[in-house]
Amino acid sequence: MARARNSILILASGSPRRLALLEQIGIVPDHISPADIDETPERKERPSAYAMRLAREKADVAVDRARAMLNQRDAYVLAADTVVAVGRRIMPKAESFDVAQACLKSLSGRNHTVLTAVVVHGPRGRVRERLVETRVKMKRLSDREIADYLASGEWDGKAGGYAIQGRAAAFVTQIVGSYSAVVGLPLYETAQLLSGMGYVSSGDLMSEEVPA
Repeated sequence: MARARNSILILASGSPRRLALLEQIGIVPDHISPADIDETPERKERPSAYAMRLAREKADVAVDRARAMLNQRDAYVLAADTVVAVGRRIMPKAESFDVAQACLKSLSGRNHTVLTAVVVHGPRGRVRERLVETRVKMKRLSDREIADYLASGEWDGKAGGYAIQGRAAAFVTQIVGSYSAVVGLPLYETAQLLSGMGYVSSGDLMSEEVPA
């Protein structure tokens, strides 16, 4: 006998990376609901607090939208935000060539921290959160390496100006923590949050069916 019917999952992000990561573990959101919020850091805001605040705000926007437009009051809403920091300094999301170049020069030859906050809203107003911290060490980059990477365009829209799942993988000498969190979503922690709140995907239902 199968478990209860599958749950409705709303992903509060338009990131193709987060969608691909979820699909990697057999989770396919029913709706994609990107949240357009002001991502300006507050004065003296710590990187960890900044990441968590943005994830919460994204989740809140998606929850309100789900109730107003999708008539989904019992859906699960998943939101996340990834922040790259050097010490207490929050690195910007690279929206221009110059910003990406400045980020790469700042990260070259240094350790930095990637903080990914995950927030899940469930039925009956339940909320669960996790903050995953990963330490990353990048080799010293030559001017040619920086120029070639910038020419690839992979930096566009990326926190800290690089994508570890792309060409920048050749720059990373060490990771302590969650690789998937650096990409954009810590898979173990996300799966635990969802299952702990009772989320059941269609894949779970199929795997638990018992032939008559």
